[in-house]
Amino acid sequence: MVIPHTFLALAAGLTVIVALSIAINALIKLTIPSWTREESAPDSAYAFVTLGSSLLAGAAGGYITALAATGNPLVHVLALGIAVLALAAVSALQSRGKAPVWFQLAQVAVSPLGVLAGGLVRLRVLGIL
Repeated sequence: MVIPHTFLALAAGLTVIVALSIAINALIKLTIPSWTREESAPDSAYAFVTLGSSLLAGAAGGYITALAATGNPLVHVLALGIAVLALAAVSALQSRGKAPVWFQLAQVAVSPLGVLAGGLVRLRVLGIL
């Protein structure tokens, strides 16, 4: 029963990250459509909003994963962080040349750090840290 529960904890965290990312990107597209034009490189305001939303979405996903985890929540959070890191790296490779390199590297790093931060917040709430 441990493996299905682990899978559900990871799936819950990843679902939260994806849902929040889609919702925030849709909100940005509705409120400030000039930021989402394909032909221009992202300006600094869009870059910081995107990185901040990735951090918050990752933190929410890490918190939910640690909340749903049985046993050691930190192991579940680290597994989610590795999965998010791999997905972010693949995404950066697919968008090569469309954004500055610093922005792509920051996007790869920010979400897994958010996952770890959210998991650590949950551990702090539990009194483990």
